[in-house]
Amino acid sequence: MSDPTLQEMLQWTRLNSNVLIARLQVDILRLWSDELAKPRNADPKRLLRCGFKVYSQNDEDGIIQEIFKRIGTTNRTFVEFGVETGVETNTTKLLLEGWRGLWIEAASTYVAEIQKIFAHKLAGGGLKVRESVVTVANINDLIVKAGVGGEIDLLSVDIDYNDYWVWKAITTINPRVVIVEYNATLRPPLSLVVPYDPNGSWDGSNFFGASLEAFVKLGRDKGYRIVGCNFSGSNAFFVRSDLAGDHFLQPATAEEHYEPARYFFSNLQSGHRGRPGPYLPV
Repeated sequence: MSDPTLQEMLQWTRLNSNVLIARLQVDILRLWSDELAKPRNADPKRLLRCGFKVYSQNDEDGIIQEIFKRIGTTNRTFVEFGVETGVETNTTKLLLEGWRGLWIEAASTYVAEIQKIFAHKLAGGGLKVRESVVTVANINDLIVKAGVGGEIDLLSVDIDYNDYWVWKAITTINPRVVIVEYNATLRPPLSLVVPYDPNGSWDGSNFFGASLEAFVKLGRDKGYRIVGCNFSGSNAFFVRSDLAGDHFLQPATAEEHYEPARYFFSNLQSGHRGRPGPYLPV
């Protein structure tokens, strides 16, 4: 028997790679289903039950949709920073649904991609993008200069390090819903946050951001109630206390809503590779 050719070896590699990817998807879906079937998640008010992925990194799209189903929307305006190319964010689905908002991204290469991919939204005024590193000192100025202020529906914070300090510093907008990335390796009741460093960035370790308990305390000080976390244990969702009512699971504590780190969940595909338009509304 002759040795396989390079072309045959590449074809074999591709086929086996596709099989492994398919098996991974099945395993993740099974684990997700098994977790949701546990008695803890039987309460219809628990947001974990509502998650799904369209353009979010994990199941945030579904949770966001459910939150606004319960409390309604006002001006359908968002602010999100740390968006990379915009293809995988917490607000891309909202943008396609007719929301308007501001994206802030530090990397010029990503901003250039946003300008290409979302040219139709930028030209129509539905989206504004600003290139900047986000700090405590500049965040309010960045938002104001983009023409955003007052009450908005959604703020999403994901900068992988100083998230706690930047949310604490924001005063120029009054979001109805806030999404923050928490450090799931710091389980409740740990209440810890990295020291503020305007030049700080994630180094790949578990030294980043803040624990869920720390965010719950900060949210309470700013007038927000925690209403849930997503399955991957990466994002926590807060609703302004005057709007939360009895729409969400109580008690509003880190212990009740904490989800452990399941960062592998981001490997779950929602379908084909994301390309957000330009679609035509009908």
